[in-house]
Amino acid sequence: MSGVLDHALVGLGLLVSAGYAMASLGPRSLRRRMLAALSRMTARAPTWLKLGRIAQRFAIAADGKAQGACGGCGTCGSEPAADRNEPAAEVRVPLEKIRRRV
Repeated sequence: MSGVLDHALVGLGLLVSAGYAMASLGPRSLRRRMLAALSRMTARAPTWLKLGRIAQRFAIAADGKAQGACGGCGTCGSEPAADRNEPAAEVRVPLEKIRRRV
């Protein structure tokens, strides 16, 4: 290969890795802006590339709020407790019943 093509491929690899690092380690607002920009760019692409679904997925990811740690409904910690006066269920084991493993 020619030297120009080699340098272009290395530069492209560095650019992709820097973008990935910014997206994964950067603030959430930056991620949302990057996803929105990617959505707009892929939506403007020619129709023969068939990037419409990818543009929609980028738009959904940019508009969506971050899920909770479990990846579920995203309402972690915002549900009211059933009854605040009720003590939490605890398991208590007397110290005498705990044996040392040998």
